[in-house]
Amino acid sequence: MTERKRQILQSAQAVLKMKGYAATSVRDIAKSLEMEPASLYSHFSSKEDILRLTCFDMAKKFDRSIQEINTLYFDAEQQLRMAIREHVQILTSHLDSAIIFLRDWRNLTGESLSKFIEKRNSYEKGIRKIIQTGIDEGRFNESDIKFATLTVLSSVNWIVEWYNPEGKLNPTQIAEKLSNFILSGLIKNKL
Repeated sequence: MTERKRQILQSAQAVLKMKGYAATSVRDIAKSLEMEPASLYSHFSSKEDILRLTCFDMAKKFDRSIQEINTLYFDAEQQLRMAIREHVQILTSHLDSAIIFLRDWRNLTGESLSKFIEKRNSYEKGIRKIIQTGIDEGRFNESDIKFATLTVLSSVNWIVEWYNPEGKLNPTQIAEKLSNFILSGLIKNKL
């Protein structure tokens, strides 16, 4: 991707983040860039093209991180802490993209939507694998693995709604607090 195309994509993502996919027109994006809509089409074929690039770029980051974590030999608690830390880092480092990724992916259509759902399911499967490993190791309570996975992901994904880069907590601190809270419900009590 050229530097100009990357700049246009970032500006488009800022507009999409503010207005939402459905409420944003190509004209809105072009106006934010002080260009004609026809000029925007020379870089992107459609508004959905911008959405697709954004969603799949984020999915690739998440997929790469969970694949790497699941190949490392650590106990499940350490793996889950690493997965949460990486997840928080990806979200907070790419906040505009993350909001679009989490909020607007449902606007993808056809094959793009199907492939995106496959990527989401693959990532979720990576988290489930960590939780299952924790149960198998005897470190985590027996639990509904799907429910536990969705709870982890919901907790972590919600930070895009309140995270402030200038706030009191940095991403590492947020990840640690979330990990401690989530793991308090998973780790078996030792009597």
